[in-house]
Amino acid sequence: MRCVHAYGDDALGDYDGVAGAAAIRSGEISAADAAEAALGRIDKVNPHLNAVAVDDRERALNRALDSHFPAGSFAGVPSIIKNNTLFEGLPVGNGSAAMPDLPAKANEPFTEQFLSTGVNIVGASTLPAFGLTATTEFVDREPTRNPWDTDYSSGASSGGSAALVASGALPIAHGNDGGGSIRIPAAACGLVGLKPSRGRVAPSPTGRILPIDIISNGILSRSVRDT
Repeated sequence: MRCVHAYGDDALGDYDGVAGAAAIRSGEISAADAAEAALGRIDKVNPHLNAVAVDDRERALNRALDSHFPAGSFAGVPSIIKNNTLFEGLPVGNGSAAMPDLPAKANEPFTEQFLSTGVNIVGASTLPAFGLTATTEFVDREPTRNPWDTDYSSGASSGGSAALVASGALPIAHGNDGGGSIRIPAAACGLVGLKPSRGRVAPSPTGRILPIDIISNGILSRSVRDT
């Protein structure tokens, strides 16, 4: 049994997303401070958790230095996008080594909606192959582990996002949910995980091709107010 966490005396402290955004707005910390703290925390915990599918720190740091974020609820707050969702410039691996390593040419509608809150995306988080199982495990690499006890699963399919938030590496993280993919990892990692009612957020392109669209995008968080 091993508990892994990233909390420390840095710019993020024990802020949730709302508090982090307030600190950035007030000038107590800068978006660059927050991004650097988040990346340092990820570097500390990810070797134990295996929760990051794609590292996008250079673009995140450049955005933070420019500090031109939409004036949303989470302006400047570091976050991550699940690696089954189109974010321009990042390959969408869907948790499978069979997927080509090609960068997305554009954002999908939910990504635009997520970015409108002001979040600064530092990379993409892990999921099991195509999000089809309830634990973030793979045939070709180490599983994504639970920060409360690395002998246990972080759940799935938004397991990477859950592990990063629960460990304190990030205040909030993107997830999506068809049959429990936000709610299961939230339960496994002690987080708030709400599957929004369909139609409340921009639809997933994958959901549009299903016989019935069961997919909703949302976040995993440590506080109810963030969700």
